[in-house]
Amino acid sequence: MTNLLPQDSKVSNNRIEINGFEIDRDFYNFIETEVCVGLLIDAKEFFKSLTFIVSELTQENSDLLNKRDALQAQINVWHTENSPNIHASEYKEFLSKIGYLSPQPEDFSIKVDNVDDEIALIAGPQLVVPISNARFSLNAVNARWGSLFDALYGTNVIPNKGSMATSFAHNLHRVKKTAELACDFLDEVVPLNGASYRQIIAIEKHPSQLIFILNNGQNAALVDEQKFIGFSSSGNILLLNNNLHMEIVLDQESSYHKSGIFDVLLESAITTIVDFEDSASTVSVEEKIDAYRNYLGLMRRDLSFSFDKGGEKFKRSMNEDRAFTDIRGHLKSLSGCSLILVRNVGLHMFTDLVKTAEGEPIPEGILDAMVTTLAGLHDLQSRHNSKNGSLYVVKPKMHGPEEVAFTVKLFLLVEKALNLQENTIKIGIMDEERRTSLALKACIKEAKNRVIFINTGFLDRTGDEIHTSMLAGPMRRKSKIKKQQWYDAYEWNNVRVGLQCGFYQKAQIGKGMWAMPDLMREMMDSKMVHLEAGASCAWVPSPTAATLHATHYHRFSVHNCQQELQESLEVDQDDLLKVPLMKNSETLSKDEISDEIHNNAQGILGYVVRWVDQGVGCSKVQDINHVGLMEDRATLRISSQHMANWLHHGICSEKEVRAAFEKMAIVVDEQNKGDPHYHKMAPSFDSFAYQASLALVFEGKDQPNGYTEDILIRFRRKVLGID
Repeated sequence: MTNLLPQDSKVSNNRIEINGFEIDRDFYNFIETEVCVGLLIDAKEFFKSLTFIVSELTQENSDLLNKRDALQAQINVWHTENSPNIHASEYKEFLSKIGYLSPQPEDFSIKVDNVDDEIALIAGPQLVVPISNARFSLNAVNARWGSLFDALYGTNVIPNKGSMATSFAHNLHRVKKTAELACDFLDEVVPLNGASYRQIIAIEKHPSQLIFILNNGQNAALVDEQKFIGFSSSGNILLLNNNLHMEIVLDQESSYHKSGIFDVLLESAITTIVDFEDSASTVSVEEKIDAYRNYLGLMRRDLSFSFDKGGEKFKRSMNEDRAFTDIRGHLKSLSGCSLILVRNVGLHMFTDLVKTAEGEPIPEGILDAMVTTLAGLHDLQSRHNSKNGSLYVVKPKMHGPEEVAFTVKLFLLVEKALNLQENTIKIGIMDEERRTSLALKACIKEAKNRVIFINTGFLDRTGDEIHTSMLAGPMRRKSKIKKQQWYDAYEWNNVRVGLQCGFYQKAQIGKGMWAMPDLMREMMDSKMVHLEAGASCAWVPSPTAATLHATHYHRFSVHNCQQELQESLEVDQDDLLKVPLMKNSETLSKDEISDEIHNNAQGILGYVVRWVDQGVGCSKVQDINHVGLMEDRATLRISSQHMANWLHHGICSEKEVRAAFEKMAIVVDEQNKGDPHYHKMAPSFDSFAYQASLALVFEGKDQPNGYTEDILIRFRRKVLGID
């Protein structure tokens, strides 16, 4: 395929040389023959711009990483000399002196233009999905609409009835209960005058009014008739509540329940983050190109996935927009897909898709920014995803305002290279590292013309908390860390600072994941707290969970809550510095220590064995109690760092840790016995996955910021046979 190469390039060892950089030939061809098709830029121009940006920013990228290490080294010395008696004022003074704490800026308000309503005005669920999995990605972006009946019927929101669980009578009970719960939900959020939706037997549809015919012969109307906005293309009723749409599907002569309503379709996953980072595993050239190809397909709206199920062949593609006629008779449309944001990798990641003249891999975050923006040009032409012509990039693992400023500089260079208007690329700031939490206001100020999102991530934030204070002393058990003062301060500070910086009806304030996709009853009972805290979006693990969580946003107005919260935004930021160490009086029994290290070992093994052996970056992994949890690298970071901390401080011994891993490997093998692609770890205990799991603990103290990627990639490359 030499005809694809620019005339002034060189080819050697399946790599193409441009400006002294070596580019993987398959990657070059992907950019030339797939991404650039239909755009006013070719691969030669693209890679020349890329090499310029890499040359411009690599040293600064390296300096920022070195600063992380230098700060950590100074903190380690301080803790060695001052622990276990940490005096808050002295600790804070020390962190300020070394530049770990940044000065708080004067008040300001963000000034971001061309932000889509899904981010600025609509509060609702958010999905995060590995871009490396095309089927999951399509499921996620298509989860903009979901069936409430299916979500209720197919989950534990309605409990099973023992041995009756598979009987016809039981299924009939579930159908009736589903209809009743859906009607109760409608009664609450779009109520009728003096009646219940349970009483409806039919609905008379008029251009600007609905008449609900009841089973007692009476009629009823909506309490708030302004919530009726029109009819879908199928003739179903379209309502609007708290900026969220719902479609009432009229009864299709169902014999299973006596209701005039056959289903309720809810606007569910309003936004979806397609993820190149924690939930993805893209180690080889092929894996990374496939991930980029999936994102390109989303931006061009031609991504599809074919699969067999029950002997039938299916093809999944992106949903079309949904047409409806409003009450004035005007034809309009609603988005059929979530608004897509993309999460690039952090500053600490490197890739050999492109190498410098010295043969060194380049910063992967720079490559991600260029390639995802190049792919995004297709959407800027069509305006299918962003109606307002913006590209949304979530940036993880940034430590403080300097790294945010670096990312803003990167985005500006990318915009110039691709002839985009300044601030086209918007930024989502993950508030998941301690230096960012402590200087969140300063971080936002660095990106005040771009920022559209801040989000708390308890697991990564805890992993960084443990690693930063590794030498301060032994940490409390994981279940107790979340109950410490720093955690409440962290969650509240994220909302407080966002509102203080003018996020109200301009940008998202997000909360973290509900990790148990099978426990929807428990999610329904507990996840309302995210809305009550003032969060305009929160992460959920599945499209079904998004539909159920959407009911919370119908029941509670986040924007009203944020208005009230703006009047009382005080929080003691000093609480953010309170390290969750074991109390002086706290003693753990041998059983408690054993339980903790076995729990950690099982969680590490269950996740790592799929990552290393199968390249699965996010999946439902059974915990030690056989409860399915959605796991990604953030989960791994906290477990490995916690175990490394206890090992360092002698709470457990190396012998005990190794014994726990061997015992839990047998458990994990048994939990995965139904997977035909699974490779057992016991009884040899010598697989690459098993070795990686041990390395995460025994090398954990020395891993930069406690990140897990270096070890995972090292052993995944062994499995793939990559030198």
